[in-house]
Amino acid sequence: MILLLVFAVCFCSCVVGAICGIGGGVIIKPVLDALGIMDVAAISFLSGCTVLSMTTYSVIRSKCSGSSRIDPVTGLPLALGAAVGGVLGKQLFQTLRDMSSAPDRVGAIQAACLLIVTVGTLAYTLLKSRIPTHRVKNRLSCVAIGLVLGVMSSFLGIGGGPINLVVLFFFFSMDTKTAAENSLYIILVSQIASLLASLLTRTVPEFSLGMLLLMAAGGICGGICGRSVNKKMESRRVNQLFIALMIFMIFINLYNIYKFVVV
Repeated sequence: MILLLVFAVCFCSCVVGAICGIGGGVIIKPVLDALGIMDVAAISFLSGCTVLSMTTYSVIRSKCSGSSRIDPVTGLPLALGAAVGGVLGKQLFQTLRDMSSAPDRVGAIQAACLLIVTVGTLAYTLLKSRIPTHRVKNRLSCVAIGLVLGVMSSFLGIGGGPINLVVLFFFFSMDTKTAAENSLYIILVSQIASLLASLLTRTVPEFSLGMLLLMAAGGICGGICGRSVNKKMESRRVNQLFIALMIFMIFINLYNIYKFVVV
């Protein structure tokens, strides 16, 4: 029953993640935290691996089909910055966990940070028609932006999440579907770097190999379905789905803060 539930969470999260360009980890991580199936470190690691599986499929499939919307001028510097940020974010998480007398309380910090990011993202999404956007072309600026995104995605264990879309909307004036694809590309690179950092520093938490394979399978299947739906869905509908997801995530993170701090 638990395995079926975990697969369903990963599958549904990555369907939505592929449609909206948020990777799915922003749903997987807090939902599994709320269910209390594994400890915080294991969930963060497995969530990142699941998102890595999904984004790998999505990005490669887009490249092979010739329908990729990834902008090489900004995409590569953003990805390079995200790679470095992924390593730094992983080290930040590990440092806080080692310093904490109750390691699972780091989950409360993650939930609080994710709550702030989610509320800010929702506010921007609702008001973005009134907010002027920019078209950043400077490569160093792109690297710096990617660095921040990589740190946040790796530390929070969410892959990239909604903050990627807000940044791509605001700094690069991308439309919804272009931002979604570039977001998945950034998530892919930052998660590869984060995974390599865990392996090289031997900070991989204990987990079941069967659980990893199950979650990765759910992520890939979700990515396949989500990519198919994204092609048929209007940008307006993608925006509506994104807003509904942000509202859902606000309540999940409020519950997780209560769970880790009070319970």
